[in-house]
Amino acid sequence: MTLRELADRLNAELIGAAGHEQVRGIRSLDDAAPGCVVFAENARHLTLAESGPALAVIAGPESRESSKPLLIVADPRLGFARAIAAMHPPSRVAPGVHPSALIGEGVELAEGVAIGAYAAVGSGSRIGRGTQVHDLASVGRSVTVGDDCVVFPHVVLSDGVELGSRVVVHPGAIVGSAGFGYVWDGERHVWMPHIGTVVIEDDVDIGANATIDRGTTGATRIRKGTKIDNLVQVAHNTMIGENCLLAGQVGISGSVTLEDRVTLAGQAGVSDHVRMGAGSVGAAGADIIRDVAAGDVVLGRPARPIKQQLRIDAAAARLPDMLRELRALRERVAELEKLLGKGDR
Repeated sequence: MTLRELADRLNAELIGAAGHEQVRGIRSLDDAAPGCVVFAENARHLTLAESGPALAVIAGPESRESSKPLLIVADPRLGFARAIAAMHPPSRVAPGVHPSALIGEGVELAEGVAIGAYAAVGSGSRIGRGTQVHDLASVGRSVTVGDDCVVFPHVVLSDGVELGSRVVVHPGAIVGSAGFGYVWDGERHVWMPHIGTVVIEDDVDIGANATIDRGTTGATRIRKGTKIDNLVQVAHNTMIGENCLLAGQVGISGSVTLEDRVTLAGQAGVSDHVRMGAGSVGAAGADIIRDVAAGDVVLGRPARPIKQQLRIDAAAARLPDMLRELRALRERVAELEKLLGKGDR
């Protein structure tokens, strides 16, 4: 598309160009190429962009003068994301059911649904308008999938789960697997059947090889706008609020409650029945074993308020020197005790 067309798509003010120039792609600063558009979040980035081969720069309102054409938006990083989406729309499976797909009895397929090769849709399931079920995906019985969803290859949607609209489930993810629940009868572990379900609301993304367990009874629920990274484990009866972010290898135990806008960084873990308040953050690797108040940031194992944990980490780095000082002090005390002992005699 032309630079003017891209500016219109971003609702951006175009400065320093007629707009008929052809945009060849969207790139970051470190891999800029002739004809591409990059973005600059600050003055230093803009200087770097000006010295490179890029055609134009997506920049913030404070950037009004440049040797390159500028596309002025309120948030350059957001503009960059939208520019990528505009220039590189995701590929779609052609509507229709592939001859090799397995469709059960009583399945309802809305207008524009695509079912790929060797995909399976169980009896009584309903697939919403424009949804794509890719090759080798498995949709169980009595599953509900909303409009404009994307279910990628090797995804499993187990019996009875519910997906809202515009949900994206990346390859290998499993939604609705049985939870990890056992009861000791004195001789062996007896499995606790999980007869609940999973409810995924609108605009949720679920990363590759993530697993979301069904409730023991009732539902595991993920509310609208939440984004889940690859290799995340969500256990039974967990409630995740709106617009949460769960990064790679996060593990959430059973019956956890995450209120709206909670962020869990990579490899953070949350113990069962813990509640994290709205807007709180578990930093990378945090082991969260007690409730976290709204807006708090916790770090460490066990997780503590981040300022406290950083002081502990700073002190831990000094431990070798402190041990040497302690040994030296003990030696001096021993010498003084000997001298004092001689003086008494």
